[in-house]
Amino acid sequence: MIVKHINIRSFEIGLCFRDREFQGLLEPGRHWLFDPLGKLRVEIVSQRDPWLLHEKLDMIVRSGALKDRAIVLDLKDYERALVWIDGRFSHPLPPGLFAYWTGLRDVQVEIVDARRVRFEHPDLRVITRAGGVDKVLELGTVEPHHAGVLFIDGQFVETLAPGRYAFWKNMAQVKFVQEDLREAMVDIAGQDIMTADKVTLRMNAVVTYRVVDARQSVSTVGDARQALYREAQLALRAVVGGRELDTFLLGKEEVARELEELIRPRVRQFGLELISVGVRDIILPGEMKDLMNRVTEAKKAAEANLIVRREETAAMRSQANTAKLLETSPTLMRLRELEVLEKIASAGKLNIVLGEKGLTDRVVNLL
Repeated sequence: MIVKHINIRSFEIGLCFRDREFQGLLEPGRHWLFDPLGKLRVEIVSQRDPWLLHEKLDMIVRSGALKDRAIVLDLKDYERALVWIDGRFSHPLPPGLFAYWTGLRDVQVEIVDARRVRFEHPDLRVITRAGGVDKVLELGTVEPHHAGVLFIDGQFVETLAPGRYAFWKNMAQVKFVQEDLREAMVDIAGQDIMTADKVTLRMNAVVTYRVVDARQSVSTVGDARQALYREAQLALRAVVGGRELDTFLLGKEEVARELEELIRPRVRQFGLELISVGVRDIILPGEMKDLMNRVTEAKKAAEANLIVRREETAAMRSQANTAKLLETSPTLMRLRELEVLEKIASAGKLNIVLGEKGLTDRVVNLL
């Protein structure tokens, strides 16, 4: 057909191309276009979706047809943009060429310099919940009771408090490490240590600590917890190995204090604070355990025998004192005899066998 009829509705606009070259825009309404060679093409796009996506957007922008009708963005490699439509955040933009119609929708664009790798914004929470954010932003969260150590291109930048953080992608190498600031424990378990008198013990100890300098903890050693375990293990071997078994068993509190004195200055270099060190379990070899049980049993038996002898001595001393009193006091002797007879008579039956002449008279006189 030589003449083409084009109908563009009120919310639409036409992009007119002739021989694949952009010619201009067609406003809403009815249009009759002369096209004898069939090289005219009109693409109708809706302005209700304000984002203008077109493979020949560069040609359209260079023509100047979008002036006062659209927002045109030509973002450099270090620039990013935040797009707000009708007062609501829509999406972020990477580097590139973009255009947004402004006739039907309220479009606001905020251009951000991404060379400052960390992205900060009053509406960060709203922005990070939008779709497509993960294409331009790397998100991270510092959990409660933690500290986040931020390195950019291998350089320490800052220590982050608990919260939500965002970083522009493809701008720098970002490393984000979290450290727990709460108290924690390290078990030094199953340590076979030989004492100074050649007795092998199996010991379990526990170390309580917390991180006080997150940056130092991350920068000084690869794993501060593992470094603390190693230092405590070496200190335990040094302290126990310099004592004999009896000295060690009698002074476990002193051993714990010496361990703490050895470990504390070292772990401070790891950004840690030592809270306490304790010896939890001491396991003796089977034969040593039996031997110590026998020694303990012998000691207890000797103590029991000593107590019995002391009681017997006290009883004999009491009897000797009683005999002296009876010897010097006939009246007291008479009362003692009556007590004995009373005890005998209280049994209910009294059998007396007499074999000495004259003894009968004395017993009768007593009764």
